[in-house]
Amino acid sequence: KKLGETANYSWKAVVVVPDDAPFKPGPTDGKTQKDGLTCFSMSMFDNKIQVLAKGDARAVTDQEGKWQSLAEVDKQEGPGRFMGMIARILKTPSKEATDLAGYAKDLKREGDLYSSDLTEAGAKALQTFRPPGGDAGPSVTDAKGSVKFWLKDGALIKYEFKLKGLIKFGDNEFPNERTTTVEIKDVGTTKLEVPAEAMKKLEAKSDST
Repeated sequence: KKLGETANYSWKAVVVVPDDAPFKPGPTDGKTQKDGLTCFSMSMFDNKIQVLAKGDARAVTDQEGKWQSLAEVDKQEGPGRFMGMIARILKTPSKEATDLAGYAKDLKREGDLYSSDLTEAGAKALQTFRPPGGDAGPSVTDAKGSVKFWLKDGALIKYEFKLKGLIKFGDNEFPNERTTTVEIKDVGTTKLEVPAEAMKKLEAKSDST
């Protein structure tokens, strides 16, 4: 809550998956400000992808770096459509950490570190997403997880969560295992520079949002 009330901040999120995982996400860098305007930058499919968000609205860059609205992305197939799904589930650390704390079974404190296992329902929710257009999302079984929070002077500076589960999407079933570490930085000194084209796409009206 304290982090969410700051004027602005930046962060870096790193996801570690097993060597044989079919999808290996690159690190995500983010910047956000108190009015909710948020920029995400990540590596995906050997391309740098950027997402601009505010509330439920999203604008996304394609593989050529051109900004698109969610409505435009949803009409695509393959990587473009997949990127639209990813853009919808991205969260700021203050929101994600709030959700994680709500899913914690029993937070225990050791100095400035708080840790807990996640509830099965929470671990399942964190591995589930719903595609656009009302299509059915994946089902998750054997969901497990844990979370750690590091605080300094009462404010969140880092958190880590681990997830495991068996995901079934259509006729495909695969194990999911990942560890996500998020480090907060530049609190109060972060500056967002948003291209005009990105704001235009963000503000575009879309039934898909």
